[in-house]
Amino acid sequence: MNTFGHIRDILQSKGQAAWTIAPEETVYEALRIMAEKNVGALLVTQNNKLIGIITERDYSRKVALMGRSSRNTPVKAILTGKVFYVGPDSTVEECMRLMTENRVRHLPVVQNNEILGVVSIGDLVNWIISAQHSAIQQLETYITGFPTPPA
Repeated sequence: MNTFGHIRDILQSKGQAAWTIAPEETVYEALRIMAEKNVGALLVTQNNKLIGIITERDYSRKVALMGRSSRNTPVKAILTGKVFYVGPDSTVEECMRLMTENRVRHLPVVQNNEILGVVSIGDLVNWIISAQHSAIQQLETYITGFPTPPA
């Protein structure tokens, strides 16, 4: 496993589920889906086209703090329209840089206008931790000639 692998490898490992919502749906429905699926963001699509993203952060800043009602506010009123996305050949390092520079926690994975999945900052960190663990084990085996016993 390469520390700076490709996004396609992460999607293959974690699955390609990408939960979506229509812009006309309510914020309440978006929150319900996020809770049900245990995710922090939904892709907003219209006619199978990615038009935005709605996150827990959008809810807290644009509904809760503004005194709006999640049951009466449509997703289109609070979605983030400028969506940063990556392709399956993007590297983990490139995605980490993009997320850090733009202060985002989720990146849709898109190829030929088709949504292939979503990666979160947590997915990338878990990938790096696994890759580093694997590299350490390989080095220990190389140096000692024996694999490290499980902890």
